[in-house]
Amino acid sequence: MVNPYPTPCLSEENQYEGGDFVPPGPGLAVCETAPVYCPRNPEESILYGVVAAQLETFLERQQRRDRIVPRFVERELRSFLECGILANGFLRVYCDACRKDRLVPFSCKGRGFCSSCGGRRMADTAAHLVDRVFPEVPVRQWVLSLPFALRYRLAYDAPLVTDVLHIFVQAVFGSLRRRSAGQAFLPRTGRSGAAP
Repeated sequence: MVNPYPTPCLSEENQYEGGDFVPPGPGLAVCETAPVYCPRNPEESILYGVVAAQLETFLERQQRRDRIVPRFVERELRSFLECGILANGFLRVYCDACRKDRLVPFSCKGRGFCSSCGGRRMADTAAHLVDRVFPEVPVRQWVLSLPFALRYRLAYDAPLVTDVLHIFVQAVFGSLRRRSAGQAFLPRTGRSGAAP
């Protein structure tokens, strides 16, 4: 198991020379002062094994049934099989301070299937909303869950997604207005906002 709290690459002994702090050299910092990069080895996951073993069979079976898999779905699945594998491309990152380099594999940047890329996108979006979008006020999250049949339809119909989202936001805002009516501590100028 990799230690999530690594020791710094500048130890107490070499951190100071003659009482002065010696900063790391120029370059992209990937030294031990940063969190440890731990490759995820996607080939070892159960999901990767299932997709790698069954993708071609699945696509062929769907074609025989005249249920062609949309190109974007096939592209997403194939990209997932290449994500995080050094043989499919990588970036070499070097740290001048600790004289270490690392190979960081390219990712698929998928939106729907790759849990690693989806998780990173989710964390980046949440950080962006918290740091740059939402004001310093209490925030409530609402989730709209839909029946599977409607989810499939929405996956192919962007205008319908917009309409459903508009109806959902209006219903939530209307509920908030009704529940806050008559509350003496709320200003009449208060407004609701949404970030889909």
